[in-house]
Amino acid sequence: MRIAVAIPCYKVTEHVLGVIAAIGPEVQAIYAVDDACPDGSGRFIEENNRDPRVRVLYHAENRGVGGAVVTAYEAAIADGMDVVVKVDGDGQMNPALLPQFVRPIARGQADYTKGNRFYRPESLRGMPPVRLFGNAVLSLMTKFSCGYWSSMDPTNGYTAVHTAVLRKLPLQKLERRYFFETDMLYHLNTIRAVVHDVPMDAVYGEEASNLKVSKVLPEFLGKHAVRLVKRYAYLYLLRDFNIGSLYSLLGAMLCLVGAVFGGVHWLDSLLTGRAASSGTVMLAALPLIIGIQFLIAFLHYDVSNVPRDALTPTLVDDER
Repeated sequence: MRIAVAIPCYKVTEHVLGVIAAIGPEVQAIYAVDDACPDGSGRFIEENNRDPRVRVLYHAENRGVGGAVVTAYEAAIADGMDVVVKVDGDGQMNPALLPQFVRPIARGQADYTKGNRFYRPESLRGMPPVRLFGNAVLSLMTKFSCGYWSSMDPTNGYTAVHTAVLRKLPLQKLERRYFFETDMLYHLNTIRAVVHDVPMDAVYGEEASNLKVSKVLPEFLGKHAVRLVKRYAYLYLLRDFNIGSLYSLLGAMLCLVGAVFGGVHWLDSLLTGRAASSGTVMLAALPLIIGIQFLIAFLHYDVSNVPRDALTPTLVDDER
């Protein structure tokens, strides 16, 4: 098993050498991607680093964290690596946790692992309230749009992935900036990859985050809506047509019929002053009630339809 580490480098000269030094001997390659850093992170690493595993990759223009990670992914695939772990260069992700991210992939239990700071209440002590609220909202939206209902903390950037899975993904189409991690989950669900959460603590330094909840929530809401529609159309209409498809279509149709029928008669009553009969009310309410039940059944089916069989083979024996 050959393990690589991807480190996006943008204004991380204060911490990146410490991050590299903390990476254990189980890792064969370290890709430090200078994402057109104004501080010259790549040059700084080359001048001060003594670890022979480190290879610095450069971007002529800034591509965002997603673009930097994709560059490292492509290098790892070209070099024949098996697993790529993404660690930020700001010192907020403990490299000592790396084996916990790799283990489920190596054992054939998962194709992709990601950090989860919501796993234990104690892990959230260092998380500011605004980030806590924003992450909770984003996690809920991600469950709908990406289909991984047991996963939390979608913006967590501490991840690991099997390169065999990366070969199945359209890497050049992935989001380049803050939505990158969530977009990865969406694309992983379309190929039915298994995702596991790895518990970790929230760690924050003195630097301010560029991720502003008030700014990204409206943007993320639109992107989640688009991916929800695309995921539904692909998984329940194009690639397969199953009981979940029937639940959703019948539910939507009945709710629409009930809402339109009830709305028309409510407007008529409002204009004419005549009260609607009990039969009219029932004809409007019954499709809505049944339609909502069908939509709940579809939601239950979608929750139970989370991928559980890993796409990738076991890399090590269980005894190890």
